[in-house]
Amino acid sequence: MKVFGLAGWSGSGKTTLLVRLIPELIRRGLTVSTCKHAHHTFDVDKPGKDSYEHRAAGARQVMVVSRQRWALMHELRDEAEPSLDEALSHMGDVDLVLIEGFKRYPHDKLEVFRPDNDSAPLWPDDPHVVAVASDGPLPNLDRPRLNLNDTVAIADFITTH
Repeated sequence: MKVFGLAGWSGSGKTTLLVRLIPELIRRGLTVSTCKHAHHTFDVDKPGKDSYEHRAAGARQVMVVSRQRWALMHELRDEAEPSLDEALSHMGDVDLVLIEGFKRYPHDKLEVFRPDNDSAPLWPDDPHVVAVASDGPLPNLDRPRLNLNDTVAIADFITTH
């Protein structure tokens, strides 16, 4: 299973790019999954639903199954956040897992960078940033620069990397 990341600061366009890349990569015959890091508390469940009540009562894992999908929720209950490797070990086998976030993790990644965003680029200090997708000029960039709006070229880069 190949893993490739998209990293960048909030508001840089990571999710927008990822949503454009997934169908392009699938069109090329790849099976694709994603893993998204959240820096905040999140919940995929709603109070009042049976599965939420199971977790609230103390269940460590709750699985919900239907004809359309299944979901497994795991409560950490004061355990440390799992590493990316541990999280990926729970995913099914596919051709490519696209990682959104985990910008400090040592995996190959494409930085999504907008010069207008007033954030410092990651690439000067992260050797795992193998290319940068941007909508503006990047003086002193020492690795490939891809046009942030050219989904096909970015998909080409990821599949050949």
